[in-house]
Amino acid sequence: MNELLNISPIDGRYKNKVKDLENYFSEYALIKYRVFVELSWLKFIIKEKIVDEEITSSKEKSIDNIYKKFDVKEANRVKEIESTTKHDVKAVEYYLQEKFKELNLEKLIPFIHITLTSEDVNNTSYNLMIKDALNEVYFKELDCLINKIEELSSEYKSVPMLGHTHGQIATPTTVGKEFKVFSYRLKSVLELIKSLKLRSKFSGAVGNYNCHVIAYPDVDWIKKTKKFVESLGLEYNPLTTQIESHDFVCILLSYLKVLNNIIKDLNSDMWLYISNNYFYEKTNKNEVGSSVMPHKVNPINHENSMANIEISNSIIDALVNNLSISRMQRDLSDSSKMRNIGVMLAHSLISIRETMSGLNKVEVNNDFILNELDNHYEVLSEAIQTVLRKNKLSNAYELLKELSRGKKIAKKDIIDFINKLDINENDKRILLELTPKEYIGLCKIIVENN
Repeated sequence: MNELLNISPIDGRYKNKVKDLENYFSEYALIKYRVFVELSWLKFIIKEKIVDEEITSSKEKSIDNIYKKFDVKEANRVKEIESTTKHDVKAVEYYLQEKFKELNLEKLIPFIHITLTSEDVNNTSYNLMIKDALNEVYFKELDCLINKIEELSSEYKSVPMLGHTHGQIATPTTVGKEFKVFSYRLKSVLELIKSLKLRSKFSGAVGNYNCHVIAYPDVDWIKKTKKFVESLGLEYNPLTTQIESHDFVCILLSYLKVLNNIIKDLNSDMWLYISNNYFYEKTNKNEVGSSVMPHKVNPINHENSMANIEISNSIIDALVNNLSISRMQRDLSDSSKMRNIGVMLAHSLISIRETMSGLNKVEVNNDFILNELDNHYEVLSEAIQTVLRKNKLSNAYELLKELSRGKKIAKKDIIDFINKLDINENDKRILLELTPKEYIGLCKIIVENN
């Protein structure tokens, strides 16, 4: 299909940025995961001797190959069946019946989808899709971003710059320490996400194992289905309606929103730093910054990242606000919503990759930030009033407020003020030798120790 005809930018303009998610969130991927869950369940109930059938190793290999060799052509066959059944999971069951006939496995056909409701297959499939996409694509990309931020943090850990609180000049910091804040935040939330296991149910039509105990009353169904779900790397949910409640999916999405917002915060800061000449953006002679202003080099990667985060977050909000609500034993509203998890993650992935591109373009404007520090000696008022407090002056803050509040103070003014102070001579010497660029506290240690 010509990508110019696609409605969604995910499948059009940004397709190459998120192509690696196709194996997890496309319609083809969903069908393939359903095939995997159905076949895994069939093999499980045979090996656990729940059903009175056996398969040889060669036949098991043939069954495994149905999944391993499943491609878009096979998925199209499932869609053909669905056009008649009007039920997507039932179409997978009928497709597998066809494949089993081709493989001379007719004896096993009655046990395909036995005891299952479609939501047993669906919730497990979606959870596996999310888990695999996070582990195999998203986390790796996020790790690359964190590593890039750590690299910049290490490189610039001793490079001083003015701090800004409320948009106003404040106590100095270092470029590297400010980068370190973001890598630390991202790592902390990422650790929480990785510790979270999604929950799956496998308990039939309304979550009670009704048909299970009628057909096989001697089986400990709770124990068996728990074992099956956990064998897939998921956590078992013992108490559900027809659907898994999606509560832990909503928790995961909420954590992802926190990650998104940390990245958005980084991009917002970078946009401001670039706008205020703290960073240069490296130029490419073949690129154009403006259709009419030839001089422009715009922070477009950071802007694109923030825009995609806003789309991702809006989808997260829609999902979190609704996924955990289902009328009585179930309604179908979650079906359409779950299909948008891939769209949400795609926009978040674009934001990570755009941020990386932006960070790869910047370098610190040392001359500017050092000159700015030299021109703002008023930032030393914090240090001076603290030393005065140490020397037991009860009006220390008020003295510095009168000297500096709302004013730009020159070095000479600060030195004159310090020379008139009646304080410990060693403290006075420290203050007289202090400059804004040296007033960076423990920035270097903070970077190195975290």
